[in-house]
Amino acid sequence: MKLGKVIGQVVSTRKDERLVGHKLLLVQFLEPGKDGRLMSARGNGRVEISVDLVGAGVGEIVLLCSGSSARNAAGVTDAPIDFAIVGIVDTVDVCSDEIM
Repeated sequence: MKLGKVIGQVVSTRKDERLVGHKLLLVQFLEPGKDGRLMSARGNGRVEISVDLVGAGVGEIVLLCSGSSARNAAGVTDAPIDFAIVGIVDTVDVCSDEIM
């Protein structure tokens, strides 16, 4: 699983029929920094389109799964889904002494 921040929405009126009914969000991956705060992942932050399964919104920190786990979570194992939002994060506690 990965952490990410929802930074936008993707609207597609024409798409694979297995994606119809799924909200698509643009998510930037996050990782803990040396000071313990969350920051954009290495390489100025990877951004991916994710299927939203929990009703997340722009600005929220979310939990993501990928690959077959994302497809299973969405309930369509043959759909072209690489990432799925499976949780909205309330808090993240990082012990900055542990980060190298």
